[in-house]
Amino acid sequence: MGVRNAYVDDDDAAAASSKSSSWFAIFLSSALRTKTLTGSSSDTYIRTPSGEGLVRRLGLFDLILLGIGASIGAGIFVVTGTVARDAGPGVTISFILAGVACMLNALCYAELASRFPAVVGGAYLYTYTAFNELTAFLVFTQLMLDYHIGAASIARSLASYLVTILELFPIFRENIPSWIGHGGKEFFGGALSINILAPILFALLTIILCRGVRESSALNSFMTMTKVVIVLLVILVGTFEVDVSNWSPFAPNGFKAIVTGATVVFFAYVGFDAVANSAEESKRPQRDLPIGILGSLLICAVLYIAVCLVITGMVPYKLLGEDAPLAEAFTSKGLKFVSILISIGAVAGLTTTLLVGLYVQSRLYLGLGRDGLLPSIFARIHPSLHTPVHSQVWVGVVAGVLSGLFNVHVLSHILSVGSLTGYSVVSACVITLRWNDKAANQVSPRWISTWNEGVICLLLVACCGFGAGLCYRFNASFIMLMIVILIAMLGALVLHYRQVYTDPSGFRCPGVPIVPAVCIFFNIFLFAQLHHEAWLRFVVLSIISVGIYAFYGQYHADPSEYGAVGMLYHNIYHLL
Repeated sequence: MGVRNAYVDDDDAAAASSKSSSWFAIFLSSALRTKTLTGSSSDTYIRTPSGEGLVRRLGLFDLILLGIGASIGAGIFVVTGTVARDAGPGVTISFILAGVACMLNALCYAELASRFPAVVGGAYLYTYTAFNELTAFLVFTQLMLDYHIGAASIARSLASYLVTILELFPIFRENIPSWIGHGGKEFFGGALSINILAPILFALLTIILCRGVRESSALNSFMTMTKVVIVLLVILVGTFEVDVSNWSPFAPNGFKAIVTGATVVFFAYVGFDAVANSAEESKRPQRDLPIGILGSLLICAVLYIAVCLVITGMVPYKLLGEDAPLAEAFTSKGLKFVSILISIGAVAGLTTTLLVGLYVQSRLYLGLGRDGLLPSIFARIHPSLHTPVHSQVWVGVVAGVLSGLFNVHVLSHILSVGSLTGYSVVSACVITLRWNDKAANQVSPRWISTWNEGVICLLLVACCGFGAGLCYRFNASFIMLMIVILIAMLGALVLHYRQVYTDPSGFRCPGVPIVPAVCIFFNIFLFAQLHHEAWLRFVVLSIISVGIYAFYGQYHADPSEYGAVGMLYHNIYHLL
């Protein structure tokens, strides 16, 4: 009897082991799937039999304003001054360095936006096409947490600015309680922080976005032009108040303070990727998307640099304020009316940043819903409004709850992880998709495939970027820093000489693979400068994302060009 039980136990163990092995094999097979796209710029990505689908209504001017609206918020009125307190007038160089780094990233985005101009998805879509399904889902979740928390934080700042403007009128002065707009009413030791105005702002913007891209684009265009005009007016008026002696010394704390400033102001440029996510609603995506991405970034860089020169020329850098340095600089010169304009510009800037952020989130959810990685409800498009209403309402509710109940400003130190991760992966996608174009690539040695060799080199560049960032952050020896940089250069050279690349149609990122490799190195260098809690957030969220994918995504995803939901509509359409 004992022998028989032993055999049964062995059989059960073998069956369990086989089942576990089979599940892991299925998981691995699903995780490594890629999405196949033709790169065609057809009129629409998906059209249902009833005519539902996104509509191409965004022209080149709309796309440029979309990029500017996403990038320039209150940061131009705050970050420029706060960084100048450390970097001095050299903050101008900080913005130039950060602008060049972002321009390199934008070149990568521009190539991929031109390559796949007819599909929503941005970084998620590019990763799905170049790498695999699981990596694409991880990129999406990292970006989403950034977007949700960032939107909630911006809404609270916008509510505070609106209350500040209202308090200029005597009837409202000191009569608006904190739980309406300023900060929030705290409960349970600050665990809850009630704010009423922020969720109301989300509700209004969500309604506008649900009404259609024409309405939301019109609001974004109006608000963006308003803030640009105000910024230009600030620059013009401030120019007459500049004292060039305030620019000396130009770098009082040395070049390292300027580089540190560049790592901070880098995030003031973040937002140009929003243009790539509007691919399916652009009238001429293959031509307009690259111009919109690069053009909006260039305009933002010029405005930032001009504001830096003005503010550091008006007031000695040591005297700049912490919270509203630009407004305080004009007030100190007796130009209080300009300070009021700055507050209005900040409201316009935050509104457009919030509007574009919500727009981008809904399109990302739409893409995952179509591919089956999220429930199909996110893929539904309203038949008459032609907007993803369910996705739009979802992102509005999530961000509204966060902004209404929690002080999300304290979570700012775990932000930017998604942006830096997404930018790095997009740069890697440019390189790998160039490989895919050359099926006859047989350069690598026999013991390792061309693909694996290239991926190892990309990972080496990324690891060296993180190592260099740690060396810089913790003041390691210069020799150690140079060794890490040399190893990264070696990896880039291997990518250059041991791979074969082809030029895609449309816009082409110059200097492939060197330029994308530099982007990866610098992005991960910045990643190393983030708070250690941001690193922990990256690891924890990645583990959670893998779990969600393992129990839902892998069973519902369809990496075909139309996606799970789109393929259903496509088949019905052709049957009819």
